[in-house]
Order: sequence, then C-alpha cells, then structure tokens
Amino acid sequence: MATEEYVHVPSRASEGLEEAPSAVFAVQAGISPRLYNSDLAPTTREGRKWSSYSIFALWANDVHSLGNYVWAIGLFSLGMSGGAILGSLAFGALFLFLLLTLSGFMGEKTGVPFPVMSRISFGIHGAQIPALLRGGVAIAWFGIQTYLASQVLQVVVIALIPGATALQSGGFLGLSALGWITFLVLWVVQSIIVSYGMEMIRKYEAFAGPVILATFVALAVWVLVQADFQISWSNDAPLTGADLWLHMLGGASAWVAIYGTFVLNFCDFTRGAQSKKAIVKGNFWGIPINMLFFGCIVVILAGGSFTVNGQAITSPADVVAAIPNTLLLVLASLALIVLTIAVNLMANFVAPTYALTNLFPKRLNFRKAALLSAVIGLVILPWNLYNSPVVIGIFLNGLGALLGPLFGIIMVDYWILRKQQINVPDLYSEHVTGEYYYRGGFNPRAIISLIISGAIALLLTFVPAFQVVSQFSWFLAAGLGAVVYAVLADRRRAFHDVPAGDIAVTPTH
Repeated sequence: MATEEYVHVPSRASEGLEEAPSAVFAVQAGISPRLYNSDLAPTTREGRKWSSYSIFALWANDVHSLGNYVWAIGLFSLGMSGGAILGSLAFGALFLFLLLTLSGFMGEKTGVPFPVMSRISFGIHGAQIPALLRGGVAIAWFGIQTYLASQVLQVVVIALIPGATALQSGGFLGLSALGWITFLVLWVVQSIIVSYGMEMIRKYEAFAGPVILATFVALAVWVLVQADFQISWSNDAPLTGADLWLHMLGGASAWVAIYGTFVLNFCDFTRGAQSKKAIVKGNFWGIPINMLFFGCIVVILAGGSFTVNGQAITSPADVVAAIPNTLLLVLASLALIVLTIAVNLMANFVAPTYALTNLFPKRLNFRKAALLSAVIGLVILPWNLYNSPVVIGIFLNGLGALLGPLFGIIMVDYWILRKQQINVPDLYSEHVTGEYYYRGGFNPRAIISLIISGAIALLLTFVPAFQVVSQFSWFLAAGLGAVVYAVLADRRRAFHDVPAGDIAVTPTH
C-alpha cells in the first residue's frame, strides 16, 4: 500500500484508551488525505464546548450589526411605523428560528463543517462549488467590513489625537496614511483572533455580546433623554393599507435574506454544540427574543431622533458622532468596533477559512487557511470594491443570489430525501462505491438543479421586470432549488446512517 493512500487520524478505541490519545495511527478504511485533516474531521462529543450561551452570543453580536441597523432604520424612513417594523422583524425572526435550527441540527448530528456537509448533496468534489460560492461572498465582505470599522477607528484616533487629521491627506491605492494604519490594525487583530481557531472565536463572541447589548441600551437611553422620552412612531408620510402589509412582508423576507449566507454554514458553529437543546435554547433567545429587542432599539433610535431633529438617523454611528463628550464618544466608538469585529469573525471569516481548508486539506489547516483568507481580504483592496457600484451590485449580489438555491437543495436532500441518514466516514472516502462519490465525485443532479434555480434567481435579482417580487427573491430561489432537486434527485440510492467513529477529532484550538 502506497504511503499517500494512508492518512493519520487520532483514535481512542484502537489504542484501548478512554481519553483522546497523544499519538496518531495510520488507518486504511478508505479515508482520503485529499478530503480529510484534523480541522475538516468530525468533532467528538466530548470536545464540543458551544453551550446555549455561546450560540446566543453569536446572535447578540450579529443581529446588532451596523449594517442591520442601517437597513432596519431605513424601514422607518420608507414610512413604516414602529409597530410595523416590530411586526416585520417578528415574522422574519420566526422563519429564521426555524431555518437556523434545522441547519444547526445538521452540524450537531454530523460534527462536520459546511464544505464537508456539502459533500452529502454535491459529492465529495462537487462540494467545492457551494463552499467556494459561500466563501467568495464572505471573503469580500470581510475586507469591506474591516474597512468600515477602520473608518470608525479613525474617528477615535482623531478624537484622542487631533493632530492625526494631517494623516488623512493624500493617499496610496485609495487609502490615506491614517486609513492604512487603522485598517491594518483591525486586520491584524482579527487575523490573530481567528488564527487561534473556533474556540478563540467562541470566547471572543461570548465577551463581545454583553458589551454590544449594553452599548445599544445606552445609546437608546441617550436618544430617549434627548427626546424627553417622547418618540415618533412614524414619519410624516406613514404607509397604510395594502402598501403597509406589502412592505411588512417584504421586510420580513429581506430580513431572512440578510441571513441567507449564515443559514448555509451555521453548521460550522453547531458542529461544536453540546446538544440539540443547546441549539434550540441559544437560537430562541438569540433570534426571536433578541431580534425583537433589536427592533425596539431601532424604533427608539429612529423615532427619537425624528422627534428631536425632524428626520430619522441613518445609522447608530450618527448617534455616536453627536455625543458631545469625548470620553463617551471614544467608548461608544470602540464598542462599535468590537461589534464589527465580532460580526466579521462569525459571518465573513469562518466560511472562507473552511472553504480554503477543504480545497487544500493536505497543505492547509485552519490557522494557515485563516491567514490566507486575511491576506486575500487585504490584497483585493476592499475599499475600492465598496466604492464600486458594479462590484457591490453585480458581483456580490450575483453570488448572493445563488445561496438561496444552495440552501434549498441541501436542506431537501438532508431532511426529506435522506431523512438525516448520513454515512459520516464516507464523506472522506474517494472510493467509487462510496455514498457520496456519485459520478467522479460530483452529483450531476444537484449541479443541474443549481444551474436551473440559480439562473432564475439571477433573473429575479437583476431583471427590472421582476422588481415587484425582488424582496421575496431569496424565498423564491430557495423554494425553487428545493423543488427542482426534489424532482431530479435519485431516489433509488440506498442511504445509511453511520457515525464518525474513530475518525472524529477533539478540537485542540
């Protein structure tokens, strides 16, 4: 047997140990080194540390992102009342709770990250398609979000060192000297955090969650005081009747679409969940409850600022910028930076890291892939992407439109066709008789389903004639992907439920 046909994996049973061994042993068992390493391996039950609080902390950070506030406050400016905004968010939260719980259960059962999970539907090699689509969207947004956070950091630097304004003149590759300094500082901080793996990300999210919640409560109280505790529940041109309901349902759909990326790779986090109960409890407090709390903050910030100034703010950053006390301004700005880093780590850093690890498992582990992701996020000069309507409007939105069909295909295959029967060891096998080998490692039925539903999703996104239903495009695309795959899928295949066994690994970082 040639050396390259072996892969080293930890084992307890083979060595007669109850605890994880300190050594490794070579196994044949069809496990391919082109599909397996310790970061792509299933997680052992005893190595899972993500509690219900850990999962809640993810949502405590991500829901309160600045981008979400800008979007939700925009609903007020469109004429939706405070009650309508809360109703819209409530509808969206119920859908998200269901979708994210189903997606999370997949990670808890198998213990594998999203690129490996995708092998179930798309084949051991075809899984590169959904992994790279998800990772490509994320890595661009990682750079963009870091750039946006660096602008807030510039405000902090200038508040503390007024002379630093001189560094804002001139520029190199689209950024001033101060812009480069603040961007690189945040880039290095995030790279260090993620290089220590998922456990460090879990700890950071757990720290950042309470900071963020306290910060937004403080901002809401600040606005209430400025408005003498009187807030406007709508602007001067409120929507009514059918228009109001259409905007409410459209807002709920758009709220779900915002998380269209995260519902795909939630298993990257729940593969470390202690139990299904932890997922349900964490999601319950983090999604419907936390999202309604988010909605209340939105109503206070938008309605309170409208009472004071006659117009709604566009972002919580506007509230921060108006704080007259330098110390409070700096503290609030730093809290927003803590938030942006937390959101970036979970939403935009983990996905490309696993995608690159899956692409080159023999050469990249989680740390190396994370650093490579960070480098790519830097060299693409994300500030230029952000300032380009073509890139944001066509490239990123185009890739994003394909994520709905991916979700529909993967969920139908896992829950309806296979009924959760997963042969975990075969996810790492290149043997022609493996359950996920299909045709040369690709499942043509899933790929054809993606092409058909993806083409229609792109039409819904970019063709003006479909503007009326564009708010519901994610649901339509996901539903279409699910239906097309349900029709094309091969139901003659035998499905087996086989646990990971000895190939499971206890995470070491």
